[in-house]
Amino acid sequence: MKSLKYVSVLIIALMLTGVAGCASTSTREGTGEYVDDTVITTKVKAAIFNEPTLKSAEINVETFKGTVQLSGFVSTQSNINKASELARGVKGVTSVKNDMRLK
Repeated sequence: MKSLKYVSVLIIALMLTGVAGCASTSTREGTGEYVDDTVITTKVKAAIFNEPTLKSAEINVETFKGTVQLSGFVSTQSNINKASELARGVKGVTSVKNDMRLK
């Protein structure tokens, strides 16, 4: 009977550890947030790719907890502005950090 109690406590402890392992922190995303950010990144990249004035190979897109970071080297300031505008227009984007530079 006593060993059954210890086994039960051990199983509950393992389950709680597993749930806590999927939780997010300020520097690490949870599983759901990672999936959401991957979808946002894909949508931003698609928006940039579908814009004929932008060269998608020049622009890198990363997302962390809804914040999109754009980086890379483009030829004009209007390209920087257009990429930022497109990123802000994607559903789920909370903010855009623009680190793009002119060539």
